[in-house]
Amino acid sequence: MSYELRDQSTSSLRFLTLNFELFTIMELYRLFIATELPATVKDELAATQARLRRTAAPVSWVALGAMHLTMRFLGDTDAARVPDLQAAIGAALDAHAPVTLRLSGAGAFPNDRRPAVLWVGLGGSVAALGRAQASIEAALRGLGIAPEPKLYHPHLTLGRVRREASQEQRRQLGDTLRALPPPAPLAWTIERVILYRSELRSSGPVYTEVADCRLIAQ
Repeated sequence: MSYELRDQSTSSLRFLTLNFELFTIMELYRLFIATELPATVKDELAATQARLRRTAAPVSWVALGAMHLTMRFLGDTDAARVPDLQAAIGAALDAHAPVTLRLSGAGAFPNDRRPAVLWVGLGGSVAALGRAQASIEAALRGLGIAPEPKLYHPHLTLGRVRREASQEQRRQLGDTLRALPPPAPLAWTIERVILYRSELRSSGPVYTEVADCRLIAQ
């Protein structure tokens, strides 16, 4: 499409031709793949948070309603790709049966002497969960999505230590982590893997389910 604009700033007329290319505005979703947690598990995680809060260290605690088990973070993604993602994840999980997990001990990344991320670990069929995650990873590569460079380490995030935390506060957190009694070994079964949209707001992230897939193999 071309438009002619007359510039009359000089005695002679100059014609300027501007060419505009048609373009499509892409709607981006901040996406991740995860499984939901039962209320009893969330309550036990909140109880572990409460014990750690006593250190008064500056930590951004995960809200009860936002707790989940992440399988893959995708980040900003064209919303038009959601149907393809759902189909690929669903096909990847066709060969996998539901997975039963249980709560295990608490820990921190990178370690409990320099805690940055506080978490509760998992027991039960962790190997089966890892195989399901690897199938999802392979399906994403088939869609041209770059592989996750880090090895998958399933965990349930309790909170992230803020940058202003002093060395002494981090030390106290680590000491408290090591002294914590393990959470109750509550078990639950994962039958559904969800593609979530994350919207970052001043009140905290809001997660919306945009697609789901089932683990149905027997």
